[in-house]
Amino acid sequence: MTHTDAGAELDPVHPVPVPARRAHGLSTAEVADRVARGEVNDVPVRSSRSLGEIVRANVFTRFNAIIGVLWLIMLFVAPLQDSLFGYVIIANTGIGIIQEWRAKQTLDSLAVIGEAKPTVRRDGAAVEVSTSAIVLGDLIEIGPGDKVVVDGECVEADGLEIDESLLTGEADPVVKRPGDAVMSGSFVVAGGGAFEATKVGREAYAAQLAEEASRFTLVHSELRTGISTILKYVTWMMIPTAIGLVISQLVVKQHGFKDSIARTVGGIVPMVPEGLVLLTSVAFAIGVIRLGRKQCLVQELPAIEGLARVDTVCLDKTGTLTEGGMDVTELRPLGGADEAYVRKVLGALGESDPRPNASLQAIIAAYPDSEEWRCVESLPFSSARKYSGASFSEGDGEASTWLLGAPDVLLAADDPALAETGRLNEQGLRVLLLARVAGELDDPEVARGARPTALVVLEQRLRPDAARTLRYFAEQDVRAKVISGDNAVSVGAVAGKLGLTGQVVDARQLPAEQEEMAKSLDEGTVFGRVTPQQKRDMVGALQSRGHTVAMTGDGVNDVLALKDADIGVSMGSGSEATRAVAQIVLLDNSFATLPSVVAEGRRVIGNITRVATLFLVKTVYSVLLAVLVVCWRVEYPFLPRHLTLLSTLTIGVPAFFLALAPNTERARPHFVRRVMRYSIPGGVIAAVATFVTYLIARHYYTGKGSLGAETSAATLTLFLISMWVLAIIARPYTWWRITLVASMGAAFVVVLVVPWLQHFFALKLVGVTMPWVAVGIAAVAAVALELVWRLVDRRVPDQ
Repeated sequence: MTHTDAGAELDPVHPVPVPARRAHGLSTAEVADRVARGEVNDVPVRSSRSLGEIVRANVFTRFNAIIGVLWLIMLFVAPLQDSLFGYVIIANTGIGIIQEWRAKQTLDSLAVIGEAKPTVRRDGAAVEVSTSAIVLGDLIEIGPGDKVVVDGECVEADGLEIDESLLTGEADPVVKRPGDAVMSGSFVVAGGGAFEATKVGREAYAAQLAEEASRFTLVHSELRTGISTILKYVTWMMIPTAIGLVISQLVVKQHGFKDSIARTVGGIVPMVPEGLVLLTSVAFAIGVIRLGRKQCLVQELPAIEGLARVDTVCLDKTGTLTEGGMDVTELRPLGGADEAYVRKVLGALGESDPRPNASLQAIIAAYPDSEEWRCVESLPFSSARKYSGASFSEGDGEASTWLLGAPDVLLAADDPALAETGRLNEQGLRVLLLARVAGELDDPEVARGARPTALVVLEQRLRPDAARTLRYFAEQDVRAKVISGDNAVSVGAVAGKLGLTGQVVDARQLPAEQEEMAKSLDEGTVFGRVTPQQKRDMVGALQSRGHTVAMTGDGVNDVLALKDADIGVSMGSGSEATRAVAQIVLLDNSFATLPSVVAEGRRVIGNITRVATLFLVKTVYSVLLAVLVVCWRVEYPFLPRHLTLLSTLTIGVPAFFLALAPNTERARPHFVRRVMRYSIPGGVIAAVATFVTYLIARHYYTGKGSLGAETSAATLTLFLISMWVLAIIARPYTWWRITLVASMGAAFVVVLVVPWLQHFFALKLVGVTMPWVAVGIAAVAAVALELVWRLVDRRVPDQ
């Protein structure tokens, strides 16, 4: 089949005449000249933070500065063992840098794999280049799903429709003709064409916006925001408490100036929950690495957290539940139409579209083109229209115009052909109607009076992993909603084959008002004949009812919904526009990867919430102990080495393992409230019990070395209570959790019985009575912890 001859020179694909030089694109020499002049699209690709930014973010923190100053003081006034906390901070910071660097390398390598390569015309040939290789004046070819990567001027257009909603907010596609401007950040929804790059690099309209949106970041996360809120309040508590502690210890100073300074620092250092920030970063980074191994590109790090909070996942049928390809299984002529003639029409329609969708590709494979037919005009497929079309000059000189699309859109509701279509849809088959029309293709009412000629029956290929994935979501209490542009009955049948049951709804019957739509969405499971704008409205309606919504898709009709969803998930083979707006890209196109992403998010969020309690119990009891010491005007009971030992055994080491453990519980909101409801009572009980032991020991021990004995007794009580907090946090128990808790207790026993460790940590239990009193007080505190935490569980609900 050939296209109409017109003008001086025609592009082989598009029927719009263009000047010869522009039609052939730039030459190799012209490209080299523009590169030499710096006229190249040098906008940084979507990537992670640089090594310098990673180092600065991990090293130059508010709490690192506080602890750094205190560490320097301790290096001058106290033995090495009282400066151990400084080395621990250095080690923790190093771990954070290494893990984030590993995550950066994973992200960068995956970004290269998933990067779209625009097609440019150079020396008359179409070649794929990276986005950063485009130069000023390049002729860039675009088709459905392609994102406009630089600003330009339209040179060729064949039914070209561009959606600029991501830039202007206007949802209706804009028809582009030669000479019209195209803006970077928009995307093609129908037709094809080519444009000449007029602005590249940072001069392009959306370049700065895209650069900011694409940058690897840890912000916009409830978890990170909650931790920042906690740290802000901790800072305000620390300042007056530390000042009071410094003054009181210098006034008391019965054991010398240096010892008073050491005990003052020992009181300030544990107030800082520095490991909590580190552990959060490490957990996120390890999550990125784990998902990277499964060919899952996390374009925005908080997406791991977001997907963990999802309670509703909206699935596009095509490309998600079904594979992209289709097969023509049957051709049913209608009204006595000649099947041989119908085959010629279908072959010509297939050839008329330079960028056929999956349905048309199946038709092209089944019906070869008829050489004597000539395409006069074409109308590309649009998700909003639900049909495509073309006008032909047939071999015998006859002219005809045809539409190919959804039967229930092209035909009247009482047309008898719809009954046959319905029976086929109930079997999960996709049906297209071939209809002849009398009007012009550019007439908005072209489908009026369409004469049905044939039904084309297509069979979709189900993804082998789809049923298993849907079962996973059901088990995890995540509701699945199938949202498709196809016939509702057909989509319902496909969902049924995969084990997804529920009410099937034709989206054309959905109410437009958001509250009513949300009610219908809660009741229904499968929605067909959904327009792109409706997909967006449906996401908004679900969110209006408090749902956290994830949207999956791979076509241009999914872009608006992907952008508005809490989490957008795109297939790697999807259109460039969907990959650009999605937070997560499944590079191997495997829907089965999605449970891994959900599980990874739940692991990170659930475990950070769990271990945050450990860190903040320490902060609470440290602040309260300092206040009690100031009020009683006594020496602070601990040296930095004591609290370094306790923090390592009851928080640092256990928290690292607990943060990386499996966790399938769906993340709940109100992170700060959920953490503090345990941390505050736990910290208060630990501080009061420890201080009571300390005061009793002060009356029990007298003479030289009494302070060391008092400290050892108080340390024993605090360790046992901290171990009980750890034991509560580690529930439900598994063999490795029990081993973890037991090994931490055994390590402390080793410190108490090995002479050189006793000396190194200044811990030696004196006598029998006082150590057993310390154990008894700790046991009472443990019972109080159990009672209070159970009371909190009943009185302060999770939600």
